[in-house]
Amino acid sequence: MNGIGQTLKEAREKKGLTLDDLQQTTKIQKRYLIAIEAENFDALPGDFYVRAFIQQYAKVVDLDGDELLAQLEEKTGVKTETPVAHEATTRTEAVRIEQAEKNDFLGKLMNYLPTIIIVIVVVAILGTIYVVAWGNHSKNTESQSSSSQTVSVSSDVKKKKSSASTSSAKKTTSSKTPSAKKKSASSTKQTIENVSSEGSKFVYDVKNAADKNKLELSVSGSAAWSAVSSNGSQVWQGTLNDGGSHTIELPESTTTITISLGNSNSTSLKLNGKKFDYKKENDTLTVRTITLNLK
Repeated sequence: MNGIGQTLKEAREKKGLTLDDLQQTTKIQKRYLIAIEAENFDALPGDFYVRAFIQQYAKVVDLDGDELLAQLEEKTGVKTETPVAHEATTRTEAVRIEQAEKNDFLGKLMNYLPTIIIVIVVVAILGTIYVVAWGNHSKNTESQSSSSQTVSVSSDVKKKKSSASTSSAKKTTSSKTPSAKKKSASSTKQTIENVSSEGSKFVYDVKNAADKNKLELSVSGSAAWSAVSSNGSQVWQGTLNDGGSHTIELPESTTTITISLGNSNSTSLKLNGKKFDYKKENDTLTVRTITLNLK
């Protein structure tokens, strides 16, 4: 029979979660998670934290925490009652850890701020060059068309003018219609652009997103755990087996989508029916966190 630590570890690995993922979800420090899996309970702050951390760990990996605590009491004699005073202490500790993680994230973001500003400036310059070049091209095209019509005028001015006007109108209509369609399609086409990468965390801007967005996850190969949040609030989490898929309809108020993948090598994503090739940024990662900013 496996010990408590081995049982928890096997359940975590089955869901495709790393210790870093578990630390982010439970707010339990990684060194304590390692101690739990090794059943080195003396490394934890006290008996209460042993019980509380095992309960939190078990909940994330879909195990019965009460059953594990019963095994713990039978093995070590640690009682499973949960005093109210200790509950308050744990909530305080969780708040402190969460605040520290927020401060760490803001610090990292500030380090990348100069790079982000440079990227924005470069994109703005390239956009300006493109607009100017396109304007010059349009003027040259109109000038050539006008010159061609002038040369074709002969002695029968009225007939030629009438014919040229009709022909010109048809050409203009036929040339503008596809152009207008292309321009309209281009202006509403959904695009996804990577704006920052740090370790296993990637941030993308999604332009021309739908009013109501749909995210589809599909798995091919080994089973994969995933979680999806809208504006910081989790809307779905679960494990998909080989060949499985799940579609999430996100709220209209969604401006940020966060996707946590436990096995990205087996997971494919579609946003509003269009494939999102996120692996091109780094196809060697197994665990990654993706943030989509909807524009």
